[in-house]
Amino acid sequence: MANDDAAEKEILTWEGFGAATRELAQTIVDSGFVPEIVIAVARGGMIPGGALTYAIGVKLTDAINVEFYTDIAKTLPDPILLAPLLDTESIKDKRLLVVDDVVDSGRTMELVIDLLKGYGADVRSAVLYTKPTTVIQPDYSWRNTDRWIAFPWSADGPVTRRS
Repeated sequence: MANDDAAEKEILTWEGFGAATRELAQTIVDSGFVPEIVIAVARGGMIPGGALTYAIGVKLTDAINVEFYTDIAKTLPDPILLAPLLDTESIKDKRLLVVDDVVDSGRTMELVIDLLKGYGADVRSAVLYTKPTTVIQPDYSWRNTDRWIAFPWSADGPVTRRS
């Protein structure tokens, strides 16, 4: 699949992201699960995680840094945790909502959930997109797709200094 071909991509706009976040938040709230802390999987889950904290009214948030994708469709052999690490003392026995932009292979989400459950936390997961290739099904998902996803926050490359 050619990743540059717009017909082969799922394109999420900023406006679409706003609607997706509200719909996902409604699903979470309707389920009756009330998280005490939202944990974003950095980097892709930080923007959806932040939006969900407002949409579901949760003030406590943190991030966990995991590296798996090194480039488009290129991964490390296994996902790895990166420093700075999560404050694990503050999550013991709490209700946590782990948020990421997409579960593709699901290996990153699986690593994070297993880690957090090891601290006695009640962990649920929420993503914007679920791919059919995932080894773990998130508790809450806005959409399913098998296409490459162009997110509004990563569609353009980093800003560089002007001369």
